[in-house]
Amino acid sequence: MKTLSKTFLIFLLILSFTGCSKGFFKKVDTRKVPVNAQERARKNVEEGRGVSLKGMIGGGNKSTTYQFSTSNPLWRASLEIIDFMPLTTVDYSGGIIITDWYSDSQDLGESIKITLRFLSNEIRSDSIKIIVHKKKCSTQINCVTSLATSDLIKNELRSTILRKASLFEKADKKK
Repeated sequence: MKTLSKTFLIFLLILSFTGCSKGFFKKVDTRKVPVNAQERARKNVEEGRGVSLKGMIGGGNKSTTYQFSTSNPLWRASLEIIDFMPLTTVDYSGGIIITDWYSDSQDLGESIKITLRFLSNEIRSDSIKIIVHKKKCSTQINCVTSLATSDLIKNELRSTILRKASLFEKADKKK
């Protein structure tokens, strides 16, 4: 029993000494790493190697920004411009608005469906992707669906949305 405990003790000592090998401790250039512990911790958090309470709550400078849909002028403008059309999908977190098939009273055989994809929160022409589908029906059963070939609808819709969004943003800045 006594020899077993001595063997175990020697094994623990050897194990603890080998844990202090050169791979465990790294040489550090003190000119690049702050000596003060608080400064080191702050630097680690800034480099993404640590956790801060401020970052967990939402005050950190992460690249993801969450806004309410009412504070996004591009989103508000899009909804206001197409408010006359029935909507099938409206997903702010996914950044997409899809309308239902819509036709005006002039030609009941033709209808359009608009998909708006938000690529950015910025008010720029490349922040929104607009897809327009056309459906042409000769009878109730015989319908052909295709992408709208004319860019006139997309460009006019994009410019109207951007104009309205810039007005919303200007009004928000005045507040």
